[in-house]
Amino acid sequence: MRPSSKASLAEGGPDGACTLDERRRAALAQLDDATYSSFHAKVCMVAGAGFFTDAYDLFAINLAATMIGYVYGHETPGKPAKLNPNQDLGVKVAAPVGTLVGQMLFGWLADIVGRKRMYGLELIIVIIATFAQALSAGNHAVSIVGVLVVWRFIASFPQIPMMGVGIGGDYPLSATIASEDGGNFVSVLVSFIVTVAFKDKILHHDPDVNHLEHIDYMWRIVIGFGCVPGVIALYFRLTIPETPRFTMDIERNVLQAADDIKAVLTTGEFTYDPDTVYQRADAPRASSEDFKAYFGKWKNAKLLIGTCYSWFALDIAFYGLGLNTSSILSAMNFGTPPTSGNLGVYQNLHNVTVGNLIFSVAGLIPGYWVAFLFIDSWGRKPIQLWGFLMLTILFVIMGFCFDTLNATTAGRNAFVFLYCLTNFFQNFGPNTTTFVIPGEIFPTRYRATGHGLSAASGKFGAIVAQVGFSQLVNIGGTNAFVKHIMQILAFFMLTGVFSTLLLPETKQQSLEELSNENQDGFVRGPTTQIEIQVGIVVGRRVY
Repeated sequence: MRPSSKASLAEGGPDGACTLDERRRAALAQLDDATYSSFHAKVCMVAGAGFFTDAYDLFAINLAATMIGYVYGHETPGKPAKLNPNQDLGVKVAAPVGTLVGQMLFGWLADIVGRKRMYGLELIIVIIATFAQALSAGNHAVSIVGVLVVWRFIASFPQIPMMGVGIGGDYPLSATIASEDGGNFVSVLVSFIVTVAFKDKILHHDPDVNHLEHIDYMWRIVIGFGCVPGVIALYFRLTIPETPRFTMDIERNVLQAADDIKAVLTTGEFTYDPDTVYQRADAPRASSEDFKAYFGKWKNAKLLIGTCYSWFALDIAFYGLGLNTSSILSAMNFGTPPTSGNLGVYQNLHNVTVGNLIFSVAGLIPGYWVAFLFIDSWGRKPIQLWGFLMLTILFVIMGFCFDTLNATTAGRNAFVFLYCLTNFFQNFGPNTTTFVIPGEIFPTRYRATGHGLSAASGKFGAIVAQVGFSQLVNIGGTNAFVKHIMQILAFFMLTGVFSTLLLPETKQQSLEELSNENQDGFVRGPTTQIEIQVGIVVGRRVY
């Protein structure tokens, strides 16, 4: 049952005052029953801005790495320069490694010190490190690839699970999913626009001379553009309120949280009184002992196992494809330049950007919107199960029929169609739900930690995928192992079906219902009979 929205926040009741537990449940009911407002729209933008920037930077490198290779890579007689396998791996895997570490660390910090304090710091670091990538240069001691690896690690390090910001959790979750797709699409679109804009510059020189210094401008523009949405959103990120559930359940300040909720639902603004009087409730607190006690129960442990492994399995395919689309297109003879010299370089960049645009527009974006339309009616768990099952089937077809499909033009077109379907069922499937479910099933005091561990498991999958792809793809010849990689991905998608069975359905349930904790008497009155404290307030937070 959802908390009753009829409970009164006003002081009343048989003895003239509601208990803190009653006030908490009434406040939570207002959160869950709140209608969409302009405040929610602001929260959606704030929640999505960082993820847009992260997704843009992560997928822009797929195309930027090819450009960097033309300028700084190893030259082969008769062929354009390119990064060697270790360099290509370094610039692509640095971001997932940084994200893995950051999601565990910053997720834990967000549960300890609050979501609000971490959001602004996170975005500032991302903006600076992203801009620094565009200004990277090498020297005798460190190559430009080494500098890029460091900055890409830093840009992806400060990761905070952005669910439940402000009022309620559903809207920000939707915003972050949409923003990731937007970041992916815009990174490809910017790459396409920059490629077309520099066409004359690339072809200006003698076609028999591979003189491509203008491409050095191109990849810097593509990477540097990722700062723009972060800069726009920085002010709003610094001014968002602390989440009411954090104020209520972790700071244990039920009265302040109730006032915050009432203010937002009536005026749309948070206010604070520098002489705030607050009453600290007695509620469960996060600690190593409490963590072991909570997740020591199988009913809770299986949720963390299910979310972590499902995200791990999904990201092996999502990043294995997303960061290596150029190689897959080349293996299917889609992006192979028909000519040599500067014209061939331009045509290769043009073909690869167009191919990525097709995959994004025909697969990723429609998949997200279908998931958005059905996630509350069909449910999270069925969508994730269906997605993993369809991905298993698609990868089996593409892997075991790869040579047959690649033998004819019609077969290659069919492969592109199947590839688009994999993108579609990633988003209308686990790429949406593996983000949503961990933001709903853990209690407030472990929500960011649980989400961070799950997301970090996904990034570990991305690292495994990228390292494995780089080491396997050229076995037997250039891009000759792609078909076997598709077969391997099919296996991991099948394992994702079984990990999903560990998870509950979360649609139409409150976060408190999903926490596996009894909410009656969850908080009690002050820890002592007269513990009403007056604290020093700094920017609405009481110390």
